[in-house]
Amino acid sequence: MSLPVLVVIVVFGIALSVATVHFTGGSRKARLADAEQARERFAEDFPDEPAAAIHLTSDGRTAFLELGRGRLGIVHAIGDRFLTRIVTPRDVLARSDDGAGTIALRLADFTWKGGHFTFANAADAHAVLRVLQPQHPSSTKEAA
Repeated sequence: MSLPVLVVIVVFGIALSVATVHFTGGSRKARLADAEQARERFAEDFPDEPAAAIHLTSDGRTAFLELGRGRLGIVHAIGDRFLTRIVTPRDVLARSDDGAGTIALRLADFTWKGGHFTFANAADAHAVLRVLQPQHPSSTKEAA
């Protein structure tokens, strides 16, 4: 078989594989429809952790659940699945707030480092950061 024919077959095969994955839902991104869906998804992994309040990001890809005792539950979309975590102020390496509803969190968790999260209003952003305030004012950190 000649090299040009082999190259065409390989390129066509790769293109067909990528198209198949895309059209069967492989490139779909998960979204949280509302706070109740976030509560239900979090309860699948942490059934004994009731949430007092839920704050959704404006893109619907992340929800922060106030669990009490200085703990925050997180439901975050990665691809077409959801990642769930319970975070305390000790798990936060850095945090920042732009004052307009966007926060940045950097976590000590090596499996998920955090990110930038935009809320529909600044009150939700401040509520999330308030839960993650360190217990001692001298240990306040800012995101780089």
